[in-house]
Amino acid sequence: MRIAAVAATALTAFVVLAAPARAEDPTGGAGFGSIPPVAAPTQPATPTSTGGIDPSAPVTTPVPVAGEVATVGADGNAIAPADAPAVIKEIIAAGNAIARKPYVWGGGHQRWLARGYDCSGSVSYALHGASLLDGPLVSGGFMRWGDAGRGSWVTIYANRGHVFMIVAGLRFDTSGQRQGGTRWQAAPRTVRGFRIRHPVGL
Repeated sequence: MRIAAVAATALTAFVVLAAPARAEDPTGGAGFGSIPPVAAPTQPATPTSTGGIDPSAPVTTPVPVAGEVATVGADGNAIAPADAPAVIKEIIAAGNAIARKPYVWGGGHQRWLARGYDCSGSVSYALHGASLLDGPLVSGGFMRWGDAGRGSWVTIYANRGHVFMIVAGLRFDTSGQRQGGTRWQAAPRTVRGFRIRHPVGL
């Protein structure tokens, strides 16, 4: 009888020691032993009404390597560098045509001439004005468009929630339009989380 009691006590102690801790574990158990905790997956930023990503994140200042930098005039239109290729001047002219149009979610996707344009509709319109794009793309579509990496004159930054581009060093972006009143902005913004592409040859 005494041997049975000792065996039962030993078995109880083994069960208690082997049982997992009851403390809250945000990794769902992956933190036990030598396995490092697994970070919870992050969700992509939700586009705001201006199609922007948090502008408080670190920024870069992409500039073209092929020529001078475009500037924003008092009217909110971009002024192309004198030495820019004709195709760059065409992109800028097309961008100027809608620079102050209102932001409209889905605008520019049903037809080229629209009351307003969203982020991808805006970039599509400007590229179409230079005969670089036959039909509008959504922001995610620009993640695979053109060639990878920064371009000499045009660089496109795209993710599934937003797209903008740098043309001759000037940002064409619906994000920030509320403050400046134009899609053309000289101030840099975050490029974290964006796929970097450029039109072939530019």
